[in-house]
Amino acid sequence: MGRAMARRMAARGDALVLLGRDQRELERSAADLEALNPRVVVGTSRCDLEQFDTFAPALDYAEHELGALDAVVVTAGMFAAQQELADNPKLAAQVLEVDFRATVLFCEEARRRLLANGGGTLCVFGSVAGDRGRRFVGLYGAAKAGLAAYLESLDHAYRTAGLQVVCVKPGFVKTAMTAGLVPPPFAGNPEQVAADVLRAIDRGTPVVYSPAAWRWILAVVRVIPRSVMRRVSF
Repeated sequence: MGRAMARRMAARGDALVLLGRDQRELERSAADLEALNPRVVVGTSRCDLEQFDTFAPALDYAEHELGALDAVVVTAGMFAAQQELADNPKLAAQVLEVDFRATVLFCEEARRRLLANGGGTLCVFGSVAGDRGRRFVGLYGAAKAGLAAYLESLDHAYRTAGLQVVCVKPGFVKTAMTAGLVPPPFAGNPEQVAADVLRAIDRGTPVVYSPAAWRWILAVVRVIPRSVMRRVSF
């Protein structure tokens, strides 16, 4: 989904700096974006959510290349099936670390820079899995629920200071992360999600579900009694 977001932002002329773990992959993506959009310059900087000491240098580089940060979009994260996480404590710790603690600490680095420059947008990908405790995504969903609560708190604390927070809650999206899983009804694709997210950033929408049908699905799921949730396979 990060690539889909970058393609859409570059196509409309946004200057970009791509952050990620694999420098060579970042450079290939930047070259593709510049070839498709000759008037757009795309920088790259290595940043790994599992290495906290890479956060500040990567954002420093982005500020230097862009002059200032208007928006920081965080799409990185990990996913594993609940049974796999339940059977593998090391993997469970890694998912909880990346999807909550590391993402929050990266957002704190970005928040400080955006506010120092008068504000901007912090857009972070969470998941519909965080809206309700569910048997099939218990650990992953717990990390995303915590992340959503953190982002809402940022919105309350800093909106008047100029920080616009967008929490993205995708449903099932057909990506490399979900390869091998059976897509449920209303499964989305990265391009569709990127279009929805970019529209939310432009409008300042604090929470966006994508595909949009998930907003209404989760509105129903959130009010289902716990005794019923135990019996349904959702």
